[in-house]
Amino acid sequence: MARDRYRILDPSAPHFLTCTVVQWLPVFAQPANAQILLDSLQHLQAQSRLSLYGYVILENHCHLLARSPDLGKAIASFKSYTARQIIDRLIARRSPMLDLLAFHKARHKVDRDRG
Repeated sequence: MARDRYRILDPSAPHFLTCTVVQWLPVFAQPANAQILLDSLQHLQAQSRLSLYGYVILENHCHLLARSPDLGKAIASFKSYTARQIIDRLIARRSPMLDLLAFHKARHKVDRDRG
């Protein structure tokens, strides 16, 4: 049986969540990257997969107050999609942040090049 990495005690209640960038790199300091995050949240809301009550986006992390029938799956999907879109944007712009993400990637994450 697979373990869910998120501990959801009451699926009907809103939860306070924090999502951080690897090594607190200032990825969201670029407005286009923050927009990718916002677009991803709006998509989840439009699909009724996430009820979002509030959020704060800072340069290296975001806070969400959200609820979902399957919050762990919704947040995993959100983080995966958002990361992929931001990485693709950084690649297209040949951003030096790519090297920092690759350098700070956790050693056990052998299935990816960055973070």
